[in-house]
Order: sequence, then C-alpha cells, then structure tokens
Amino acid sequence: MTESKSFNRVATIILTILVVIAMLPILLIVIASFTEENALVRNGYTFLPEALSLDAYYYMVKQGFVIVRAYGVSFFVTLFGTCVSVILTTMLAYPMSRRSYKYRNILAFFVFFTMLFSGGIVPSYIMWSQIFHIRDTIWALIIPNYLVTAFNVILVKNYFQNSVPESLVEAARIDGAGELKIYIRVMLPLAIPTVATISLFTGITYWNDWTNALYYVDNEKLYSIQQLLMKIMNNIQALQSSSNASLLGTGTVDLPSTSVRMAMAVIGILPIVVIYPFLQKYLVKGVIVGAVKG
Repeated sequence: MTESKSFNRVATIILTILVVIAMLPILLIVIASFTEENALVRNGYTFLPEALSLDAYYYMVKQGFVIVRAYGVSFFVTLFGTCVSVILTTMLAYPMSRRSYKYRNILAFFVFFTMLFSGGIVPSYIMWSQIFHIRDTIWALIIPNYLVTAFNVILVKNYFQNSVPESLVEAARIDGAGELKIYIRVMLPLAIPTVATISLFTGITYWNDWTNALYYVDNEKLYSIQQLLMKIMNNIQALQSSSNASLLGTGTVDLPSTSVRMAMAVIGILPIVVIYPFLQKYLVKGVIVGAVKG
C-alpha cells in the first residue's frame, strides 16, 4: 500500500510537470497574441511582454461578418461531417466485428488496403471535381478524405469485437431483434467510449482541415475558418512586401502581422480546447480497448 501511494505521488508529480511543459507553448501563443507588434519585433516571444495590445484582435474583428460566416461553415462542416462519419464508420465496423458474417474478412481487406495505398491527389481531384461535381459546394469540405477512415473503422471494429459479448447479440436475436435494431439498441449504447473517441478525432480533423477548401473551393462564401485565416495571413504578407508598399506609395504597411498570426492560432484552437474536456474521459478507454487486436 505504501509503495502504491509513493508511486502515485511520483507519477502525479511527473505528469503534472509534463502537462505544464505541454501547456507552455499554448500559453506563449496566447500572450503573444496580446503583445504589441513592435515589442514582439524587438524582444521576440516572451511570457512577460513589454507592452500589451489588442491590435491583432481588433484587426480580426474588422473582418466582421466574414469571420462569423467562416466560423459558421466550419461548425457546420465539423458537426455534420462528424455525425455522418460516426454513423458510416460504426455501420461498417459492426458486420466486420461479427464472426458469423461470412464476408467480414473481405470487408477487412478492403478497409486495410486503403491504409496502405491511395490513388493520389490528382486522381482524387479529377474524380471529385469531374465525376461527382462537388467543386464549390459544401460537400467538397465534407466528403473527400475524411468521411470514413480505415483507422477509425478498425478501432470501432475491435471495440465491438472485444467489449460486446457475442452472447448478448445472440440474446437480442432470440428476442426477435434484427441487425439494424441490434446495431442501434445494443451496439451503439455499449460503444459510447469509442464513439466519443472517433468523434473527437474526426471533429478535430474537420476543424483543422484547409486542404479540401484549397483544392475544391473558389467561392469565398464557403471558406472555412482555417482557409480564411490563411487567406488573411497571405493578404497581410502581400501588403507588407516591399514591392506592394512601393506601388501604394506608403512605404511600409503597418500591420500587426506577428501578433495576428498568434491571434489566428488562438481563434483556430479555441473551440477544440473548449470541447475537449467533455470528451476526454472517454478518450483513453476508447483508444485502449479499440486498439486491442481482435
């Protein structure tokens, strides 16, 4: 008992130190976003800034409705894409987890094959843009690349296989339940940890994605927050370039480029930081149980 308590104390101290180390870069980003641009240029990034300023956030606020619309697009894509992804992933994982399903190995082969090989960016672009015609639609931000991933399917399949007894499924069949009812009433309620885990993985992926918008979206009304922030940063760099400044006849354009970068990072990660604590309790269990080889 004494050894167990000592181990817990040492482990707590070590983990606390690691958490603090992991949080320091995020804290530095937040402080830098509130630091005056000239102070950042003179002193670099520091936890004790020489002067504070809200110029970076004021610049972001001046973007007005554009930022709000981009946030709306990102929230819709993340929520809708995550919900559809979870449904498709669990529906594919369910038959793969049942030993009585004779095609489970064929399904597993096709899922695993996609982890090793892909068609590449050019064939994917041609397929989505010229065959499915999703360019400049909201579906271009949802369907390509992230809707169903092999890793998540295997994670859920192993969870179903290792955590849901076969006898429970057989009992549901004896009671007259069909496959759809078993999936909805038995499998999903018992799979909350792994469903929360893949929801978190998928949601973060959708929220941070900017490549789909880069490849398939030209309409600025469909820009996600990540794509918009990238465009704002590119605009700032263009305005600050010497060639553009000379054309404007204004010398150097005074914009808080460094602090704006930090403000963009804060705006980008804020929703994930808020949501993560509510799903964290499921994350470890879902990953550990789902990662066990079936």
